[in-house]
Amino acid sequence: MNAKYDILIVGVGGQGTLLASRVLGKYALDMGFDVKLSEVHGMAQRGGSVMTYVRIGKNIASPIIDEGGADLILSFEKLEALRYRHYLKEGGHILYSTQEIMPMPVVTGAAEYPKGIEKELPGTGVDALALAIEAGNSKSANSVMLGALCKKLGFDREKFEAALISCIPQKTIDMNKKAFALGYAAA
Repeated sequence: MNAKYDILIVGVGGQGTLLASRVLGKYALDMGFDVKLSEVHGMAQRGGSVMTYVRIGKNIASPIIDEGGADLILSFEKLEALRYRHYLKEGGHILYSTQEIMPMPVVTGAAEYPKGIEKELPGTGVDALALAIEAGNSKSANSVMLGALCKKLGFDREKFEAALISCIPQKTIDMNKKAFALGYAAA
């Protein structure tokens, strides 16, 4: 594990972005690093945008990541990756789910979902929804993305999976382990 990571996790309310930040934080602590988390969400319960700062390193003083300061953006929805790409530092990477969740202006017909988003994202797309369904439940898409993140950053797979298992309900462990493995393989 590197000496420092600034990771921005973004998505839509209900996608498990906050759980993902807790898993990442648990892993960092288990590996002996300091970690600071801060979440920002508006209408998250109504499908609004959610973002969480995760800063990992030695002696992290602030949980906030400045614009242009994120080493990696982990996005659970494609438009959210585009919305927050200005947080990415030069040479950074966006790891994003290809899932499209229509925001309210699109649902009401006041706007259209942008086309060609992938061309504007410096990163890797993962069909997390399809892999989550393959694992047994669409709600495990966050575990798919965590598996992809683990591989992308070269984290210890066994220890990262253990951090995931410690943060989820017992009855969902097998499904989430399968989703994690599918995401790891897809990255």
